[in-house]
Amino acid sequence: MSARFTHKTVLVTGAGRGLGRAVALAFAAEGARVVVSGRGATALDETVSLIEAAGGTAAAVVADVSRAEDTRRLVRRTVELFGGLDVAVNNAGVFRGGHSAADFPLEDWQTLLDINVTGVLHSLQAEIGHMRAHGGGAIVNISSNLGPHVRVPGVFGYQVSKAAVSAITRAAARDHIADGVRINAVSPGASDSTMSLLPGETEAEREVRMKEQSPLGRISTASEIAAAVLYLASDDAGSAVGTDLVIDGGVSA
Repeated sequence: MSARFTHKTVLVTGAGRGLGRAVALAFAAEGARVVVSGRGATALDETVSLIEAAGGTAAAVVADVSRAEDTRRLVRRTVELFGGLDVAVNNAGVFRGGHSAADFPLEDWQTLLDINVTGVLHSLQAEIGHMRAHGGGAIVNISSNLGPHVRVPGVFGYQVSKAAVSAITRAAARDHIADGVRINAVSPGASDSTMSLLPGETEAEREVRMKEQSPLGRISTASEIAAAVLYLASDDAGSAVGTDLVIDGGVSA
C-alpha cells in the first residue's frame, strides 16, 4: 500500500454507497483524511465506519449538491474538520432512463440537470473557491462513457447530463489551471453497482450480457475505477489537465 495522500484532505460526494464509497475507501487506504458526503446520513456513517475499521480517518457531512449553499457549507465544514481541502471527487449523480428524447419525462429531465449538471457546477464553484485561495488542488468529476463517448437508445437524459459533465470538466480545467487547480474526469462504463443493472436484471444475468457487450467480457470493478480516480488526483498525473479518462472495458474504443 502506498501513501500518496498522507496529510491530504479529500472530499468525496455521493459516497454513501457504490463507486463513491469505493473511492473514499481507496483514498483513506493511501493515507488521506476523507470527508464523505451525500443526502443519507445512515449510508454515510456506514462508509465512515468502514474507513475507520480499516485504520483510516473520515467524517460524514450530509449535503445536497443541487443546493449551492449546501456545497459551500460542505467545503467550509471540510476545512473546519481537517484544516484544508486538497482533493475533491464530484461523484454524486442519479440515473433516469427508459425513454427516448421525444418521450422523456420533464420531471426526470429536471432531476438530472439539478443533480448531475448543476450539482457538479455548485461543487466546483465551492471547491475551486477554496483551492485557488490556498495553493491549489485537484478535482476529479465522475462522468460516464454514456453520453460523451458512446450513445445507446433509451437513455437520452442521462447521456445528455454526462456529456455536459465532460464539457464542464474540460472548460473548467482550462479556466483554472492557472489558479493551480487541476480538473479532470473519469468516465466509467458498466461497473459493479446497481446502476449498471437493467430493470429486473440479476447480477448473474448482467455477467452474461457483458460477455457479449464488452470487449473485455466483464464489468469493471469499483476498485479499478477508484484506481483511475486516485491516479488523476495524484502528483503522478501532474500534467493531466482536462482529461476524460474512460474506463469501460473497450466499449467505446
